[in-house]
Amino acid sequence: MTERETTRLLAWSTELRRVHQRIREALRVTQEAVSAGHPSERAGRDLLLYCHGFCAALDGHHRGEDRTLFPAIEQAHPQLAPVLRALEGDHAVIAGLLGELRAAVDRSAPAEELDRHLEGVAAIMENHFRYEERRLLEVLETLELHAAVGEVFGPL
Repeated sequence: MTERETTRLLAWSTELRRVHQRIREALRVTQEAVSAGHPSERAGRDLLLYCHGFCAALDGHHRGEDRTLFPAIEQAHPQLAPVLRALEGDHAVIAGLLGELRAAVDRSAPAEELDRHLEGVAAIMENHFRYEERRLLEVLETLELHAAVGEVFGPL
């Protein structure tokens, strides 16, 4: 194995951490935008963009994992199938919560309601990320996967 191939293998675990951190940051910025309220039409549009951007980033990340990463892990490590099913189940729950958040944003729900939606997503998302990192980072350090980062982890 060449040094470049080794670097790419090790980078999958690094990329997962980076993506999770970017999504956490997008959530933080969105929560701050909600806390700032809707004092103007422009602020309302900005909030809409933050919320939709956060939802798209998290949803895209999970779709990439379901479509590309998890099948590759399961092929190389079939004993992880129950872990991958649990993670996919989390993805479905989070997708439902994101749908509720999007609907609240689209109807210009009050900041308190948006904050409740974001808190719910944040709690499940953080638990999911920690479990995923605990169970998959070591596997990702040796996973042979020939795909673009955006295909694997979503367009972030």
